[in-house]
Amino acid sequence: MTALFISDLHLTPERAASTQALRRFLRQVPDGGDSLYVLGDLFDYWAGDDDLGAPAHGEVVASLAACATRGIALYWIAGNRDFLAGNTFTTAARMTPLSEPFAFELQGERTVLLHGDTLCTDDRAYQAFRAEVRSVRWKREFLARPLAQRRAEIEALRTRSEREKAVKAAAIMDVNAEAVSRLFAESGALRMIHGHTHRPARHDTLMHGRQVCRWVLPAWDATPGYLRVDADGAALIDFD
Repeated sequence: MTALFISDLHLTPERAASTQALRRFLRQVPDGGDSLYVLGDLFDYWAGDDDLGAPAHGEVVASLAACATRGIALYWIAGNRDFLAGNTFTTAARMTPLSEPFAFELQGERTVLLHGDTLCTDDRAYQAFRAEVRSVRWKREFLARPLAQRRAEIEALRTRSEREKAVKAAAIMDVNAEAVSRLFAESGALRMIHGHTHRPARHDTLMHGRQVCRWVLPAWDATPGYLRVDADGAALIDFD
């Protein structure tokens, strides 16, 4: 069994090249026997499942569903940009939503999956904002607004976020070592896979008396790529 992992494509109509790259990638996933895990920020933003009718969104969902019809199991963990994607989206895309963090056995090794933003605990302002917008009340009130209004508000939030990131220290936007250590301990995992930070790498560390490995997935607005895990091991692979 081969498992593939992607995240942080940040798809938007303005970056058509990333959508085209995803379509090529999905067509090249071998038929049957493989699984594909999308670990968040597939879209640059998602205003709600009633935005599924947008042509650009429909194209992506159709490509995912077509991949699933070939016997490839698709799994989904939402990111900070598309956490409003719900059951209507995952059903249309034929993806199975996973709880976050999600721990399971992969090639005989305990593995934990997540988007990655919850590990960036040094950015306290972001964590407070995340807690607010992930609340049931906030989502209910936000999704009750007209779609056009939601899109406009998200665009304003994105603009504000980019301004704030420009003046934040780079270190606080990366993972916190204690948060990583805590998740390894709580999950019992020896391998962690996440995205969000846009800093693709393999980190091998001795932690809690065990050798553990943390894989960070690439963002597709830089160099598209994915993590491949099979019987021979794991590797980050550039996709052109």
